Amino acid sequence: MGTLPVHRWRLAPDGLATRRQLRAMDLRPGGQDVAAELQRPRRRRGPLVAYLYRIDRAKPVRPMTPARWAALAKANTARRTCPQCRTDAGYVIPPKLGMCVPCANPTALAA
Repeated sequence: MGTLPVHRWRLAPDGLATRRQLRAMDLRPGGQDVAAELQRPRRRRGPLVAYLYRIDRAKPVRPMTPARWAALAKANTARRTCPQCRTDAGYVIPPKLGMCVPCANPTALAA
């Protein structure tokens, strides 16, 4: 594979789209290789890069099956359950804390 064509930000040719643009069209890359890249220059760091895929080779998004919905619900429940007190916190537990806020800061409850 050679080098990818590079386009300036907002100047991509027709027929190419980013993953987000494909998703907005209910499409996915479908295993195809990256066709080109967009680069947006920045002052003090390297450029922002977005990969482009061909729209004509994109495939439709796979539909959500009942099993996939169930797996997603189970994963979200696990993210909301405090490992310390085993209750549903009502929000996603911050990874930085590793437990719900009352368990992480019990002195705040006493006040």
